[in-house]
Amino acid sequence: MKHVTAFIHFDGNCRQAMSFYQQYLGAELQLNPYPDAEGKPSSDSNARIMHSQLSHGGAPLLMASDGAPGASHEPGKNFSVSIECESLGEIERLFAAFSQNGKVTLPLGDMPWGARFGMLTDQFDIQWFFNYTLTQ
Repeated sequence: MKHVTAFIHFDGNCRQAMSFYQQYLGAELQLNPYPDAEGKPSSDSNARIMHSQLSHGGAPLLMASDGAPGASHEPGKNFSVSIECESLGEIERLFAAFSQNGKVTLPLGDMPWGARFGMLTDQFDIQWFFNYTLTQ
């Protein structure tokens, strides 16, 4: 998998979503909750997340946070995350995992640009593009 550069804003379920993504991407997860009322790092396991990052081999893959309580939020409507896969096995595995409890908007298929490609919205209302460039 190649480097992914996306930042996702959630509305209180950042911890759950990033833990789910970590499971299937095989990445290290860093979670930094918003500070408590005294300005110290929160020890509340349900605290909203100020910043999180998934990394693989030291390279960032995905970053996310929970918005401030009461902030306007429209899940999955303002971006898509694109993953360039390194093998047919990888694209099939990731596409199947992320489509669990989600909605496939374009099934995996061979595209005119010489790639296997598919689109879906996952169970957290995040839109994903999966691409694997086919060898000739």
